[in-house]
Amino acid sequence: MIRTGKKFSKPEMSRVINGDKVLNVEQEKPAKKRLDLILAEIYKSYNRSTLQKFIKNGFVKVDGELVTKPSATFEDGVYIDLVVPDELQKTDLKPRVIYEDDNVLVVDKPAGLLSEFKGQYCPEATLAQYGMIVHRLDRDTSGVIILAKNEKTQSYLRRQFQDRKAHKKYLAVVSGQPKLNEARLDLPIIRNLKRPTTFLIDANGKPSETFYKVLKTDGKHSLLELRPTTGRTHQLRVHMKYIGHPIVGDKVYDGEPFERLCLHATELEITLPGGERRTFTAPMPEKFNDVF
Repeated sequence: MIRTGKKFSKPEMSRVINGDKVLNVEQEKPAKKRLDLILAEIYKSYNRSTLQKFIKNGFVKVDGELVTKPSATFEDGVYIDLVVPDELQKTDLKPRVIYEDDNVLVVDKPAGLLSEFKGQYCPEATLAQYGMIVHRLDRDTSGVIILAKNEKTQSYLRRQFQDRKAHKKYLAVVSGQPKLNEARLDLPIIRNLKRPTTFLIDANGKPSETFYKVLKTDGKHSLLELRPTTGRTHQLRVHMKYIGHPIVGDKVYDGEPFERLCLHATELEITLPGGERRTFTAPMPEKFNDVF
């Protein structure tokens, strides 16, 4: 556990206290500063993004009071108390092992488990604890994912994804019924500058291709097989929203309310070190049937 307490004070104020500088009350009114910026000055080993997470997670007290807003402002002279827990938050989310050898681990990732955390500090368990990340699934997406046990294997497998030699198949429950039972979606994707964590369809975006097939429908909802040939972030979710059939449970892209995102990576075809071509599968979650 990291526990530190430090007083935030400007050098200029120390000079006033020591009598080296005369304070002009009219010119030098106490200035307030954002809490995340104060922490950045004190704790230089962490970047600002990490410090903001510390604040939001309840690791920071100012003059003994818990503060959870990075934008909260304070004058100099406040006492900062930072307490960072040692251990990751406990979670019952654990991947189911599908296959394992000396070089790879293939698992069925549960919805809710992060693939990998970007930053200096992660307050929860991730898939990266089980092996080296080769490709990713969104937090709320479940299904087949392959991990490497060494750097050589990681590079070998990643190259297959980059060269589009690894093939993935997903199952998704969407709202409504597509007009065509099968179709190819060639819809370029770009980051949404108004909401940088999301994406949208734009002619200036990166090429993004998805093939879909309707497996069953009751008119109100449909179970689709989705086969992306590109691997853009949020690709399937953005494509489905654009054609008017958002994935059920997708809070970001206007999906119907449901207890989870109804998107599951059901199949991965890839060549293992040594040259053997394998296809790994994970059955559709039973929860998907509750939509119909």
